[in-house]
Amino acid sequence: MLPPGAINEGPPVTPRPSATVLLVRGSEPWELLLMRRPGGADFAPDAHVFPGGTVHAGDSEASDPIAAAAVRELFEEVGILLARKGSRFARDSDSEQVRSLLAEGKTFAHALESLGLEPAHDRLTLLTRWVTPAKMSRRYDARFFLAKLPAGQTVRAQEGEVVDWLWIAPKRALSDPGWEVVR
Repeated sequence: MLPPGAINEGPPVTPRPSATVLLVRGSEPWELLLMRRPGGADFAPDAHVFPGGTVHAGDSEASDPIAAAAVRELFEEVGILLARKGSRFARDSDSEQVRSLLAEGKTFAHALESLGLEPAHDRLTLLTRWVTPAKMSRRYDARFFLAKLPAGQTVRAQEGEVVDWLWIAPKRALSDPGWEVVR
C-alpha cells in the first residue's frame, strides 16, 4: 500500500537524479550491505535499503555528478570512503579526518581536496538505471552502482540517517523472511 500523497494528481513530476551503491564484500558467498532507514524518514521509512541519495549542488561540480553523489552518499550514510591519495586507497583514518572536516563546515569535495584525496569513481560499476513511474509524486532517476568494500575500512553508520545495518548474502535476503534480525 502506498503512503498518502504518493500518487501524483497533476502533471508528471521531474525525476531527481540520484545514485545508489550496492556495496559487496567477501567471496562465495559474497554479501551485500543493507542499511535500515529510521521510521520517520521521508523516503522508505523503516525499510532496509542500499546506501544512496540524490545529487546535491556540490556533486554537480564533478565531471560525473551521479558518481560523485554515489561516493558522497555512501560516505555520509555508512562511512565507507571510495577515495584514494595517489595509489593508496583511503582507510578508516582518512574517513575520520573527512568526518572532522565536515563537522567544521567543509563540503565533502573540499574535505577530500584538503586531505589530498580524490574520489575513486572508477571503483563504481554501473549496474542499472531505474526511473520512478510518472504517476508518483516523488520521482527519482536512479543509477545503481556496484562497488567492493575497500580494504582497511569498516562500516560506521550515520546516526539519524541509519538505525541499523547488516551484511547479507543475496540468496538469503531473497529466500529467508527472518533475515531482518541477523547482523
